[in-house]
Amino acid sequence: MASASQNQGRPRLYRNARLATLAAAREGLGTVECGAVAVEGGRIVHAGLESEVPQAFAARAETVDCDGRWITPGLIDCHTHLVHAGNRANEFEMRLDGATYEEVALAGGGIVSSVRALRAAGEDALFAQSLPRLDALIAEGATTVEIKSGYGLDLENERKTLRVARRLGTARGVAVRTTFLGAHALPPEAFGDKDGYIARVADEMLPALAAEGLVDAVDGFCEGIAFSPEQIARVFNAARALQLPVKLHADQLSNLGGAALAARFGALSADHLEHTDEAGAAAMAAAGSVAVMLPGAFYFIRETKVPPVELFRRHGVPMAVATDCNPGTAPLTSLLLAMNMAATLFRMTVAECIAGTTREAARALGLLDETGTLEPGKWADLAVWDIESPAELVYRMGFNPLHARIRRGT
Repeated sequence: MASASQNQGRPRLYRNARLATLAAAREGLGTVECGAVAVEGGRIVHAGLESEVPQAFAARAETVDCDGRWITPGLIDCHTHLVHAGNRANEFEMRLDGATYEEVALAGGGIVSSVRALRAAGEDALFAQSLPRLDALIAEGATTVEIKSGYGLDLENERKTLRVARRLGTARGVAVRTTFLGAHALPPEAFGDKDGYIARVADEMLPALAAEGLVDAVDGFCEGIAFSPEQIARVFNAARALQLPVKLHADQLSNLGGAALAARFGALSADHLEHTDEAGAAAMAAAGSVAVMLPGAFYFIRETKVPPVELFRRHGVPMAVATDCNPGTAPLTSLLLAMNMAATLFRMTVAECIAGTTREAARALGLLDETGTLEPGKWADLAVWDIESPAELVYRMGFNPLHARIRRGT
């Protein structure tokens, strides 16, 4: 079904398909039997019943017979730390052998090891190491991926991370959204001075990187082992002054009011959220912030407190699902497995999981006007699946039923 890139401008009709449009105007997954997607100029011009495709369009379009396969929006991974150097498999082994967090840290492990590895890697080497992780996501139908910085923790290396993220998107024909996560952890050279480091993040690093066009959004880690709500607020105020949207690692290990803090700044999303309370959920609902579920990290660090999914449902908080791909707590590069984990560990429904990696993931990146559903006017970012039911995308483990990935019509 793949078409040559030189034919991208030609109208194309994907017919004889079953659609999960995820359109808000349709119930559930927005399914359409006997469906078709018409594409021109890289955008969808029709997504619905094949019988309703204008005859004039069908007459001039290249036709692709989908043989009854399912078409969904292309998958979106809205939370990754995909650009990193090396791995931390040795720490994983140490923990399995009974080492404590402190013992791992004393042995040179933890985030400091990832910072050290990234700083030591040249841009080309970092690109080469990160590319297979992106390829794994693309192989499962991803058309949009968010990539955070946060392992450089100084201007030079945060810049390097974001430059590599941009290169990855260009190299692989995938939409990459870059997020500046300078407020991720305290670098060794800060010698414990969190306020001083946050001042550099807000007043020096962020303005410089934004001026270079490397930042699409700003994130922070609000937690006892990271930064306080007041420190994160300073970074978010700097982002607001630059008219950049914000996101937040919130309430993962404790409840410092991170969800409410994110909502106060109109955050696109708050992520993790295992310890979020009802006040935080209500604040997110009022702000329109998306709750991003990260079951890979929950699984990998053997957490026991699940995010309050029922609270989010009750308050109408949209829920996304992402991999959280990172070397320390979620070495995961499969959105399909993330969906299965969200269902089995968090009891999310099939519809919530699929919406969470398409429509709501797009919302979490501020891209819902452009992608995430099969609707006229949006980019023709599609995934074609060899399945009998959309539930198979969530049900199967370690199996990839992708037949074709189509980005902007090609």
